[in-house]
Amino acid sequence: MSAELICRKRIQVTGIVQGVGFRPFVYQYANRYKLSGFVYNDGNGVVIEVEGQKSSIEKLYSALHAKKPPLARIDSIEVKEIPLRNSQSFEIIKSQRSDVSTMLSADISMCDECRKEMFDKSNRRYMYPFINCTHCGPRYTIVNALPYDRKNTSMNKFTMCPKCQEEYDDPNNRRYHAQPISCFECGPTLAIENLMQECHVDEEKLLDTIVHCINSGKTVALKGLGGYHLICDATQDEAVLELRRNKHRPKKPFAIMFPDMKFVQRAAVLSPQEERLIESKERPIVVVQKNRRCRVLSKYLAPDIDKLGVFLPYTPLHELLLKKLKKPIVATSANMSDEPIICDQKELFKKMPLVVQISLTHDRAILNACDDSVMLALSKQNIMLRLSRGFAPLSFVSKIKSNKKILAVGANQKNTITLAFNGNMIVSPHIGDLNSIGAMEYFVKTVKTFKKLYSFEPDVIVCDKHPRYETVKWAQKYAKEHKNVAVLQVQHHHAHALASMAEHNLDEEVLAFCFDGTGYGDDGTLWGGEVLLASPSQYKRVAHLKNFMLLGGEKAVKEPRRIALSLLFESCDVKKIIEIGNCVTNSFTKKELETLYLMRKRGINTPKTSSIGRLFDAVYALCGYLEPLAYEGESGMILESLAQANPTDKSYTLPIKRGKIEYEVLMKEIQFEKNKKQIPAKFMNSIVNMIFDITQKYPNKKVVLSGGVFQNSYILKKIVSLFDANGIEYFIQAKTPINDGGISLGQAYCALHKYKDIYGN
Repeated sequence: MSAELICRKRIQVTGIVQGVGFRPFVYQYANRYKLSGFVYNDGNGVVIEVEGQKSSIEKLYSALHAKKPPLARIDSIEVKEIPLRNSQSFEIIKSQRSDVSTMLSADISMCDECRKEMFDKSNRRYMYPFINCTHCGPRYTIVNALPYDRKNTSMNKFTMCPKCQEEYDDPNNRRYHAQPISCFECGPTLAIENLMQECHVDEEKLLDTIVHCINSGKTVALKGLGGYHLICDATQDEAVLELRRNKHRPKKPFAIMFPDMKFVQRAAVLSPQEERLIESKERPIVVVQKNRRCRVLSKYLAPDIDKLGVFLPYTPLHELLLKKLKKPIVATSANMSDEPIICDQKELFKKMPLVVQISLTHDRAILNACDDSVMLALSKQNIMLRLSRGFAPLSFVSKIKSNKKILAVGANQKNTITLAFNGNMIVSPHIGDLNSIGAMEYFVKTVKTFKKLYSFEPDVIVCDKHPRYETVKWAQKYAKEHKNVAVLQVQHHHAHALASMAEHNLDEEVLAFCFDGTGYGDDGTLWGGEVLLASPSQYKRVAHLKNFMLLGGEKAVKEPRRIALSLLFESCDVKKIIEIGNCVTNSFTKKELETLYLMRKRGINTPKTSSIGRLFDAVYALCGYLEPLAYEGESGMILESLAQANPTDKSYTLPIKRGKIEYEVLMKEIQFEKNKKQIPAKFMNSIVNMIFDITQKYPNKKVVLSGGVFQNSYILKKIVSLFDANGIEYFIQAKTPINDGGISLGQAYCALHKYKDIYGN
């Protein structure tokens, strides 16, 4: 072999390349191509040094892209020629410490190979509830620090038995350096905890005991990957109602976990895309259409709507339980209202003693809580509703770089945080609504976790402009305590637009429709029906829903009839309102109507809003739904279900005058609608037509859709169809939440652009 053909190269690989079997993959291909050298993890990813024929090194380089492990994601590869060392073999060597910028993999559902082993009676892990390999299992929920090594996880307390150690040390084994590797001899153990009495159950009978409880109509808790699930029989009305009563959750839909795909197909009407998403390795909850002919499920799972949130088992323990039960279960997060998912057994019984008295738990600690992800599948793409297990932490590379380390702290509802540094953007799992002390404690804990994982100290904190947001107060307090930290405030709807732009790497000016329930506006009113010409650095409000008043402030948000009444007041005085006599006006006494009208006239507790989300509430009330809302988004979900059941292409009048979307004619047309069943479809068609009409005024602009209103699949499908038919280029978030869960990403993207001119490359 001639000397000219031999060379040595150093290859630095960044991305999701730790804890996913990347080093043994490199080891196997290096040996296949007769290369010498070594591979190891460091804070930036994976470092490879290879020596051998130049053509063989090129083959390895090609394999890195074409043959990489299923959970790996390569963001960049840097190759540098270095002096020969005349090495004779290829090795995997110990991880090296350095500044951390490598990306952490999300937790992934059990793979097919582990599933086969778990149900193979001849396998030593037969029926083992913690089976995993480098292609599946926990990651984020058990990690304490990076690099992702066993000593930095909650598996550190479990000493591997000789057989597991042998697999762990063998580069040709798929469990090579699978950090959660274990078996019956050396791994975590299951136990049943009973709040009411001492409980001693043989290990072989643990699952049978839980199955008996579920079949008896009881609610049990099960410790999953990122927290506890509350579980009951999804086919028993009384079991579901009992859980609703005890959890104080009267109507909000429950997620349902099914034993297998065949059962899901019986309960729902599925598209091929939805089936693929349900069966994907991430195993999200997928919002799908109910099969009205299916009589197996309880009618109380998702009352008044035509959708179900369905998912398949994603941990070995869930799979073993469902295999024995042979029926679907409610699997909802164990948490109190406005608080994060519970991860600790003692906390479970302390906070929820009336909800659940028995749990199936284990002794592998959950270090980082992580709820279930929720998604919606459209004809062309998937829409993320809640970013969490299976997808988060979500990391990607931005083409905009800054030397500043940026922490964006998101909104108050559906909170997430985003880190931006070294060209990377990392979005946290769903944190939740920050309406309680417990939720804020969880927010602070998540910030600390991400700072620790990525050796990250912010130079800039980005927050909303709302003066009463807890995230804003936290950011301002942090900056006071850390004098070198700057605070940047970004308007809520600008952040919505930028979230979509960040995901799609757009930096030009776009036409952005940002429709949601609430966001603090530049004029001090509550925005929510905004059409913006937006770039990463600035925006112009070119149209918005005409302002109206929220009668009673927050009370109006919970009582849609007050919003409908306010909109009626916009064109009628109290005397005329009393004469109208529709379902909304008849729900108030004459005295109440006069008092509310006086409040409006004097501006007492009547904040102004331009929210499309609140317009949905008003139409919901005019359709006869007069009770207070049981959960956020209820009005939109019910209107969507009614529209699907009573479709039409007709619409109401929603004109735009001097940049204001006027609703008076629409309200009048709804009041005098003869076919009341068609109100929801005609109303939503009006929204679609209004959006399309505005796009015609900006023919050269790319269109962005963002905000909670676009979770409505009826509206989204209609407008996408119109855009496609007319050649309009549009962008919708798919990987990040389209609702307020995406706000932190938009905030970070704004900061990246603000600081790139001064500090960027």
